[in-house]
Amino acid sequence: MSNSSLAENFNEYFEIVFALTPELREEGYKIRHKVYAEELGWEPTQESKCETDEFDEYAYSLLLRHKRTGQFAGTVRLVLPPSADEYKSLPLEHHFEKTLLEGMPKPQDYMSGGYGEVSRLAVPEDFRRRVGEKQQPFIVNDMSGEGTFSEEERRNFPNIAIGLYLGIIAFAKMCNHDMMFVVVEPRLKKRLERVGLYFEQIGEEMDFRGIRAPFCLPRENFDSKFNVEMLALFQSLEVQLIEQIKLHPYAQ
Repeated sequence: MSNSSLAENFNEYFEIVFALTPELREEGYKIRHKVYAEELGWEPTQESKCETDEFDEYAYSLLLRHKRTGQFAGTVRLVLPPSADEYKSLPLEHHFEKTLLEGMPKPQDYMSGGYGEVSRLAVPEDFRRRVGEKQQPFIVNDMSGEGTFSEEERRNFPNIAIGLYLGIIAFAKMCNHDMMFVVVEPRLKKRLERVGLYFEQIGEEMDFRGIRAPFCLPRENFDSKFNVEMLALFQSLEVQLIEQIKLHPYAQ
């Protein structure tokens, strides 16, 4: 691998894209269908080849584009329940409400518009191919693979999911959120800690497409625990998003 920094190396091959238009949002839905319906069988296949749910009505999505080929290498969304409708909830509340632990942070503890949930992170198989890990929607680990990509490009594939996580956290920071929620496998939480993302478990584990649990990440930990290289990548993604998004803070 070259001696360039993590951010320089990542940005040589990938760029973050805010899914502002219906066409871009559809690209994300297509990735989700390919991964969650066709590859993993977690959702029913659709004639439209798009995987959507009720939370997309009030969610914002990011895409990661592979510069050389123009292919989209992954997607993730941030679900933001609108303050005008108290019946709009997070996926976490829909699936894990009964597991939430007393005394831990909960969505209802925060002002509407001041929090969101990261979900539907998906990376197509061509960008996550790894022996023994084909039944995962994305990877956060070393990997190997073959195909139309160079060895140098493939070395960056494990950072695709990290780039999407950092991008969506940068977006939440831009929205002036106080808290972020997510449901992940406990082992993934440990892997995320290695890059400086310290999610706190707020509910019991349950079997939901594998053993998963709800976690939270307070605003003060959005970008304060990164090492120098990871912080540089976070900041570069943040700059890319600022150039694409014009918004007012969701919470004052």
